[in-house]
This record gives sequence, C-alpha cells and structure tokens, in this order.
Amino acid sequence: MSHSYITLNQINTLPHAEAAALLTGLYEHSDWIAAQALDARPFASAAALKHAMVKVLEKAGRAPQLALVRAHPELAGKAMVSKSLTAESTHEQTKAGLTHCTPEEFAHIQQLNASYNAKFGFPFILAVRGPRGSGLNKQQIISTFERRLHNHPDYELAECLRNIHRIVEIRLNDKLGYEPALGHEVWDWHEWLAQFSDAGLANKRAPHAAREELTVTYLTDAHLKCARTIELGMKACGFDDVRIDAVGNVVGIYKAAQTNTASKAKTLMTGSHYDTVRNGGKYDGRLGIFVPMACVRELARAGQRLPFNLEVVAFAEEEGQRYKATFLGSGALVGDFKNEWLDQKDAEGVTMRQAMKQAGLKIEDIPKLTRNPAEYLGFVEVHIEQGPVLNELDIPLGIVTSINGSVRFVGEVMGMASHAGTTPMDRRRDAATAVAELTLYVEKSAAELNAVSADTAGKPTSACVGTVGMLAVPNGSINVVPGRCQFSLDLRATTDALRDSLMHDVVNELKAICERRGLHYTLEETMRASAAPSDAKLQTLWEHAVQSLGVPVFHLPSGAGHDAMKLHEVMPQAMLFVRGQNAGISHNPLESTTSDDMQLAIDAFMHLLHHLRA
Repeated sequence: MSHSYITLNQINTLPHAEAAALLTGLYEHSDWIAAQALDARPFASAAALKHAMVKVLEKAGRAPQLALVRAHPELAGKAMVSKSLTAESTHEQTKAGLTHCTPEEFAHIQQLNASYNAKFGFPFILAVRGPRGSGLNKQQIISTFERRLHNHPDYELAECLRNIHRIVEIRLNDKLGYEPALGHEVWDWHEWLAQFSDAGLANKRAPHAAREELTVTYLTDAHLKCARTIELGMKACGFDDVRIDAVGNVVGIYKAAQTNTASKAKTLMTGSHYDTVRNGGKYDGRLGIFVPMACVRELARAGQRLPFNLEVVAFAEEEGQRYKATFLGSGALVGDFKNEWLDQKDAEGVTMRQAMKQAGLKIEDIPKLTRNPAEYLGFVEVHIEQGPVLNELDIPLGIVTSINGSVRFVGEVMGMASHAGTTPMDRRRDAATAVAELTLYVEKSAAELNAVSADTAGKPTSACVGTVGMLAVPNGSINVVPGRCQFSLDLRATTDALRDSLMHDVVNELKAICERRGLHYTLEETMRASAAPSDAKLQTLWEHAVQSLGVPVFHLPSGAGHDAMKLHEVMPQAMLFVRGQNAGISHNPLESTTSDDMQLAIDAFMHLLHHLRA
C-alpha cells in the first residue's frame, strides 16, 4: 500500500488553513494546538515544530490542558469497546495489544481506569507506542498504570501532558514518513547489552528481551561479557583499532584522514562507562558509548575520514559499586590509578588484584595507559541528564555548563548494643539514631547553603546536595538497641568552595552528635572530584550542533559526576545531555529515553565532528 506523506516544506509554505489541515489528528480532538503553533513558521526541522506545539500548550494554561487530557479515551475503555476511538488511537491501542486483552486483563484495566479517574479526575494517558515507537506490551502498560496511581495529582497531570507530546511526536513522524533509524538502532543496542546482568537468574527470554533490573559491577562475568560485546560492536562499526586495556576499558580508534601530516594528527576522545549501579538502568553511561559508535559506523560506510583521530572509550568502571574505587577507568587514563585500590576487597572478600588477574588483565601495564594531553583536542561526552529538568521543560537536549564537585565518605558510628526493653531512653548509646540525626542535618544544611547562594530570582546559583545513600545496622535485631551503624555520605556542589563548606559543616556535626550521645565514629574519604566547568570552545560546538537541529539551546549544570570530570584534570571537556523519560529518573530500572532523542544526539554529535577544527 502506498502512503502519501506530508513534507516540512508544505507545513512551512502552504496557507495557514491548508497547513493546519495537514496536521489534524495530532492532538486528540484538539487541532487548535498545531494550528496555533504554525504562527512560529518557518520550522527548521520537525523537532522545531514539535517544540512549538509544546510551547503553545504550555502557554495555554491549566484549563485547556485539562480539557486536552480529558479529550483522550481511557486505555481499553468504553470508547474502544464501542469502536468510537479516533483512527490514531485505534491504531495505537491495537499495536499495544489492548484490543486483544484476556477477560482478566480487561477487568483489571477497567478497575485501574476507575481508580485513576476517581483520584485524579481525568483519564490515564500513556504513549503506548513507547520510547522506540514500536509499542509497549500489555504488562508494561499495566505496570506503568499501577505505578502512576501513587503520584501526586499535579505531577500526574504534567506526566499525562508529557505522554501526550510523545504521542504527538510519533504521530507527526508517521505523517512525515520519518523514522529515527539510527536512534532505533542505538536503542536496540542498549537492549542487547542489557541482557548481561549480575542480578537474578539467567534471562530465560529471547536475548533482545532484556531484563528490567540491571546490575553490572566491575569485572564480574556480566561485566566481562559487556566488554566483549562492545569490543565486537566497535569492530563491526569500522573502527581501525579496537582493544581492551589493562583496566578493562574498551578502546576504539577511528583514524584520521591520510595526509602528509596524518602521523601528527591529534585525537578527540569521547565515551562513557558501561558498568552500572545495582538495580540500575540501561542508558546511564552507555548512551555515551553507542552514540559515537553509530557516528563512526556512518562515517566508515560513507568512506569518510576526519582531520583528527576519534578515540571512543567505554570506561570499565565509574560507579564505585563492587569496590570503593570510583572513576577507575577514566582515572587510569589521566595517571590517577591508585595502587592501594588493588588491595580493596568486595563483599565476597575478593581483592581487586585477584579480580583483575582472573579477568586476564595485565596490572603491570596500567601505568602505560596514561594519555599525553598534548596529543588531544579534548574530551566530549553524551549522557542522559539523570534529572528532571529537560523532561519537565520538554526539551530534548541540554548543554552542560559545568559538572559539580563532589566528595564521598563511608563511615561507622559505634555505641553499645543493649536490650530494647530494659535500657531507658536516656541511657542508650544508639548508633542508628545518631546517623539518623546526621542524615536530617545533611538535608537541612544543604538546603540552607542553597538558600544563602540563591540569586535575586530566588534560584540557587550554586546547586548543593547531600545524600546518605547507605544505612546498615550489622547484626541488627528488632529488640536490640543498635550498637553499630554504617553509612555513606555523598556531598556535591557546583563549586569546590561550596562543597567544602558543606563537608566541613557535616563532619563537625557528626563529631558533635557523637560527643553528645557518648559514641565514637570512623569516617573514610573514598572519592573527591573537583568541579569541572565546560571548555568554552567545545561548549560552543555543542551549542551550534543543537541549534542546527532546530531545537532550543538550553544550558544546565550537571549534579551527577561523570568521566568527563576526570578527563577535565588534563584536557578540555564539554558534555551534551539527553532528556530522560519518567521524570528523568536514573540509577533505577525506570530510566529511559526515546529513540527520537537518541537520533537528535547522534545528529548533534555528527555535527560536532564535522565542525571541530583539528
């Protein structure tokens, strides 16, 4: 069957009414949104049109937004049963399998619809064609429905609107006959790599049906399989030299064009990490590996060479999960691999030295990994945002201005274990309540520092955050006052001075709490990283790349640490953020992004490669 697709040129040049007619059906029973967006013509790209429609709805206010949400049918609801869905909704719900529910599934969805409407006063909206556009399955839809029932009403309204915009994005793609082909492939590569995980039983499903929970820690069997998979992928993409180095980094080189000075060509380094936190997501780090791999494959297929070498590094370790060492992979490249790390033990008592030997890594070659900064143009990194900002603004890409400085500790408070029933409250030496008190202090102190540093608009000029992410009472019992409590501290800020101020306050408070409660403590610093402002020239290249795509150029700092901040110690760096779904959540199985946004990241990266001067 032949399709008659519309074109961006038609949208830009036809009289307003005719152009609006081409965009009917994008927003459910709400063609006014696309019609008003046409006032912003001409659009440089489909992405620009998509964002223009987002802005129209944003400016419309709450009442029209609620009306739009209520114009949508329930999933597998009365409109589906009566066959009164729009053609677009019928196609989407059919593709998701909702028109072929079992009686039990149908009954459960009807109950969810009733509960959701009773709580929020509008129907549940989900882009059922999903982040790749190929469709969520019924279980994914039901699980999302159940999870979102617990959201706050204001948050849930915003989430419905974000899903509506995603529905519209896919519908517009269909009208234009556009498919983010490279974005789809990179999305699929993430799914393929996610079949390897430390957690749970072996995946019994097809290899591409990756598990939801994902744990890949340094030099486990899953980690080694990931490295081998990335190595094979780089070779298939056309890299000239691919190797796994002495710490487990997978390094691919795409050589510069052959000229009389080719031997002196400098190198642009890029990449990110392939290890994960425990029970993490599929995109943290890995997006920054696969985006440049896709670019190299396209360059190789076209027989194109750059005036510089492109070095893509899949860093073996960044998260500090199996061992306390953090930024191990990128640290080795800047000469900051600490020999004492080799004697660290994991939870099973296996030292890093033993793990590296068992993996076949040559420890004696680690010093040889140090790069000479004079040979490099700099380091760039693509990464999911890992936060809500881009998601809330419905902007696909963000330019990172700086990476927060951070410091991490592991500590333990020691008191006296005693009987919970016979020890009076004023005689207790409770280690856990001391750490609980410290946790509340961290929260309060970080908030106060943000308030002090806020600008005249009331927004913090220096973001400051503190987290106690791990708490454990060894050998704890329900009827025993805790005698020991182990904890972690993670303190971050956009400037080193603010980070150090927070650290000083927290450490002093820990000391004061323990003195007042008759306790003692240990505190070990496990990681310290300086704030890393982006290089002006590389940041400008990212800005031009994003601008060329027709999407807003938006700047934001990075609250999370990245390999880029380690490379920043020896060479210029700049990062590009990609919008995350599900409120930008990360370090969580719900971490997600779309193939459309991946495609934009690939296009932006390719633009940077073609405009970087060696």
